[in-house]
Amino acid sequence: MRLVLDRTARRLDGGRLLVAGSPLTVFRLGPAGARVVDAIAVGADVGPAAQPLVDRLLDTGAAHPRPVGERYGPADVTVVIPVRDDDPRATLDALGPVGAVVVVDDGSLRPVVAPGASLLRHDRPLGPAAARTTGAAGVTTPLLAFVDADCVPTAGWLDPLLAHFDDERVAFAAPRVVSRAADPVTASGAFARYEASRSPLDLGPVEGRIAPATRIAYAPAAAVLVRRQALVEVGGFDPSLRVGEDVDLVWRLVDAGWRARYEPQSVVGHRPRATLSALLRQRFGYGRSAGALDRRHPGAVAPVVTGPAAAGGWALAGAGHPIAGALLGLTPAVAVRRTLPAVHGRDALSLRLAALGLLRAGEQLASAVTRIWWPVALPAAVGVRRLRRPVLAAALLPVMIDWSRTVGAAPLARLDPVRYLGLRLLDDAAYGAGVWVGAVCARTPRVVLPRFASRPSAPDPVGGAAARLRARARALASTVRRTARPAPAPR
Repeated sequence: MRLVLDRTARRLDGGRLLVAGSPLTVFRLGPAGARVVDAIAVGADVGPAAQPLVDRLLDTGAAHPRPVGERYGPADVTVVIPVRDDDPRATLDALGPVGAVVVVDDGSLRPVVAPGASLLRHDRPLGPAAARTTGAAGVTTPLLAFVDADCVPTAGWLDPLLAHFDDERVAFAAPRVVSRAADPVTASGAFARYEASRSPLDLGPVEGRIAPATRIAYAPAAAVLVRRQALVEVGGFDPSLRVGEDVDLVWRLVDAGWRARYEPQSVVGHRPRATLSALLRQRFGYGRSAGALDRRHPGAVAPVVTGPAAAGGWALAGAGHPIAGALLGLTPAVAVRRTLPAVHGRDALSLRLAALGLLRAGEQLASAVTRIWWPVALPAAVGVRRLRRPVLAAALLPVMIDWSRTVGAAPLARLDPVRYLGLRLLDDAAYGAGVWVGAVCARTPRVVLPRFASRPSAPDPVGGAAARLRARARALASTVRRTARPAPAPR
């Protein structure tokens, strides 16, 4: 078995101390455990005797697998395509060889044509979750792929996903879903080009485990590969959810002890929204799902998750006291330092983690101002002169930083900064309006309130780093010591 350390990994004390993962986890390694991590760092195989440590590294996001893909092939996969008032033929043509294909027409006005596939039909629209459930009902293959009709897989998309199922605990693997507007040939219109860099379905180029309260907290069901046994075990998609059913499914799988992986080496293209109204309806729907998700998974949905020191530091900075704010925001470095053993490099790592946590908290807070809290922030800025500059900075700086990351894209697949700013603010406003409506409908205020992390629950490996390191180290110290020393190899 081969693995690779997560990009967050930092090693101290001659390799005997490893800090890595999402949330950040402190591993105090014995000599055998340090040798295992040494082997991982250079790309060497690790043997079965290292499995306890390997499991711990995988389950904390401290390392990621490099599976060979020996157990399953395309013939072990049935693809289910839910479709309503769309043409699935482009999707069908791009799938490549698979065991079987089932197309479920979810009450289209005009019956769907699906050459080469089994076709099922709902008399009236029941939603994507119900359509996927109908398609999966008669499947006998060990794996199911769910691919929406507005998606076009790229060549070889299935192989990287299949490889993850060599691990018997993996139940869910998701590819990178990119906007097809990123291709200059298919790019057309400002909205398509905006989605090329701001698609809510694109989770980026970095692999990782999928779990609530981590860097990759969810994956869209626009294209996923699922173990049928696990799907049956947790009851499949919830048909009562018209939006957010994919988030709910992966969280239930993880709660049941299964693993879920995000694999960006597999790429699936997704047709972008062609009009502003379609884009805003989509974002509003995504936001509205937050209330229903919070009722099913209390506390897993929050606009900001950070430590109180970082939040207080940014509050002081916004009130016109940036030096005092920075000092307060960096105080978690003291707690981090106490958590780590007295080894060379401890002070620098403590300060670095606290600084990154402070920056991440600022990014979350600024984003929440225009994305979630704008119904409160906007009138407050109008009525209180002192708040205008902080609110304006929160609205502009994150957007401009995001836009700057698109400069290297193909000219036909990116927007000028003015239109990008306008669309981003509308995007955030629509999503935030949906969150508030969802909160009212579900009668839960948690989805609009910040959560102050006192344990490792933030969605990013550096957000609230001090609180997570301290809690994780204390709560898991004995467990880490046990799992960090692999059992002797069998003789």
